[in-house]
Amino acid sequence: MKNKISEIGFGGSCHWCTEAIFQSLIGVTNVKQGWIISDKENEYLSEAVILNFDSEIISLEVLIQIHLETHSCTSNHSMRKKYRSAVYYTNENQKIDAVKIISKYQNNFKNSIITLVIPLVDFKLNKIEQLNYYYTNPERPFCKNIITPKINQLLKTFGFFMDSEKQNNIS
Repeated sequence: MKNKISEIGFGGSCHWCTEAIFQSLIGVTNVKQGWIISDKENEYLSEAVILNFDSEIISLEVLIQIHLETHSCTSNHSMRKKYRSAVYYTNENQKIDAVKIISKYQNNFKNSIITLVIPLVDFKLNKIEQLNYYYTNPERPFCKNIITPKINQLLKTFGFFMDSEKQNNIS
C-alpha cells in the first residue's frame, strides 16, 4: 500500500507552539516552521507551519480539528496579523474540504471561528537554531509555561493521535 502524503499549512499562534503540536502527531512526517505568505501583492507574512502528513494515518479533518482546538480560533486579538488563524491550502480540494470541516466544527465553539482558508503562496523557513524548538528546548521557560500546557491538552483530548515517543518527552 502506497502512502498518501499531502502538504498543508497552519497558523494561529506562535510557530514554536504550532510546530510542537503537529510534530507530536502520528502520521505527520515533516513540520517546517517559519512565515507563510498568502498574498503575493501584499507580501503578508504570518507565523505558521507547513506540514506533510500521511492521510492513511491521520486525516485532514483530524488535523484541522486539532488546529482549531489548540489555538484561539475565535479570538480576533491584537496580534492577529502576526498570528493569523488560518489553514493554508495547497490545492482546490483542500480548500473545499477545509471550509466544510471548519463549518462542521463551528458548533463546538461559543463564538464564531475566524480561521481563514487561504492559499499557501510562499514560505520562508525560520533560522535553523529556531527549528524543532520545543523538543530541543523543553526546559526553557517559554516551553514549560506556554507549549507544554498545549501539548498536555493535546494529549488529553487527542491522545490517540499522539506519537508515543513524543509523549515520553512531555514533562
